[in-house]
Amino acid sequence: MPRITAVRSGARVFALILLILILILGGFVWFDYLGIINVKEMFSPVVTPVATRLGLNFGLPEPIENVEDLNLLEKERLNKRGQALEMLESELNIRQAEIESREAEIQQMLDSLAEREAAFEEQEKSFNDRLKEYDNRSTNLRQAAVYFVGMPPEDAVAMFIEMDDQDVIDIMRAHQKISDEEGSASMVSYWLSLMPPERSATLNRKMLKKPES
Repeated sequence: MPRITAVRSGARVFALILLILILILGGFVWFDYLGIINVKEMFSPVVTPVATRLGLNFGLPEPIENVEDLNLLEKERLNKRGQALEMLESELNIRQAEIESREAEIQQMLDSLAEREAAFEEQEKSFNDRLKEYDNRSTNLRQAAVYFVGMPPEDAVAMFIEMDDQDVIDIMRAHQKISDEEGSASMVSYWLSLMPPERSATLNRKMLKKPES
């Protein structure tokens, strides 16, 4: 009986010790999960040599054998990043050149449009000047026609003889136009009849050759 009692007591002690170890191990696992402690780093100096001899790996970090290898990897990573940046810079330079070329083309188009606009404005100004000159001449011719109609026909013809053929023709046409507008008799035929035959024939020929526009 005493022997059986001793065995039971030993079993209880072993069970208690095992329970305490389980609780301790569970506490380590729980604290590691919570991030309070790092079990792998804590037991790495003890577990790693044993695991290495047994050929086991419990997820512990591999020891760094050569620090220079890490430097080479970092250098390679930086080198690749530098190459990527160079490629990006080259692409940006190409796009910048394309943008500058496009801007030059647009500027050239704007300059061409500005030149055309200036030429158009010059043509418009010239046309307006000619139109204004025509209006002034037309007004002056109408006034001259009224002036010649108001004087004796012989005096008017005497003045016509001293004038240029085109000026006489323009005045006669202005008078004819006024007569048509007012529905009155025209003096053109009578003026021509009072002129010397050669001058009268010349004026008639020019008026027929170049009708009024």
